[in-house]
Amino acid sequence: MDIPAKVAAFRAGGQDRYGLVTDTGIIDLTPEFGARFPTLQAVIEAGALEEVIAAATGRAPTWREEDVAFLIPIARPEKLICIGVNFPDRNAEYKDGTTDAKAYPSMFIRFPRSFTGHGQSLIRPPESEQLDYEGEVTIVIGKGGRRIARENAYDHIAALTLCNEGTIRDWVRHAKFNVTQGKNWDQTGAIGPWLVPFRSPEQLDDIELTTRVNGEVRQNDRTGRMMYDFRYIINYVSTFTTLVPGDVIVCGTPTGAGARFDPPIWLKPGDVIEVEAEGIGILRNTVADE
Repeated sequence: MDIPAKVAAFRAGGQDRYGLVTDTGIIDLTPEFGARFPTLQAVIEAGALEEVIAAATGRAPTWREEDVAFLIPIARPEKLICIGVNFPDRNAEYKDGTTDAKAYPSMFIRFPRSFTGHGQSLIRPPESEQLDYEGEVTIVIGKGGRRIARENAYDHIAALTLCNEGTIRDWVRHAKFNVTQGKNWDQTGAIGPWLVPFRSPEQLDDIELTTRVNGEVRQNDRTGRMMYDFRYIINYVSTFTTLVPGDVIVCGTPTGAGARFDPPIWLKPGDVIEVEAEGIGILRNTVADE
């Protein structure tokens, strides 16, 4: 599946910028649009993603990819919501007496500071060696709403991206009913590498999602097998909270995280993790100790 367009947030020349990523480099759109839309998040909030993409058509690149530092695309979303246990084989990992889908999805919140950009290192803290990976498709809300009907849900998506929802495993077990502590260590996960405008249901309904560690496939599944599809997620989340432009929803990971190996295989400095999805791209990160 071709990628229709790729708009990234990045830092270059001592300034945070955004631009269209091409095969030969990045077309910087900040000089033209920065006064109106200081950030890529502001572009999304204004509903102007297609406008900035159109403005870049035919231009020569301003920056080489190797000369920029990629940032998470949406720097300060009002909400950054994660959906847990959303693939059948992942659900079967949890020994709760049943492998049937539950009536409602598991959910938790992450802070933007817990993520870094494409090409950056995930940071393993000194308090735990149990840094794990979770590759996930991620949606960015472009049109806000409350109690959004399933049949209208796709009208509210502005863009797609990827997430490595890195987790400190032993810290998610510190309490009985929450995982917040293990999910919010600074720079333990990544989002990116860019935003892809959402234009067609085929971009989400049944795409392949793969996670590799040092070239070895660890996770692989298709979004068509998700227990709670993207339409349902938007409908369900918007029932209890008003979604606003720029909100980010991370939609669940397949089986195959490092914790499920015997013995577990934790990420370590020097590892390279790649999360790939059809029509979105590849989010690549290394690992370093804090």
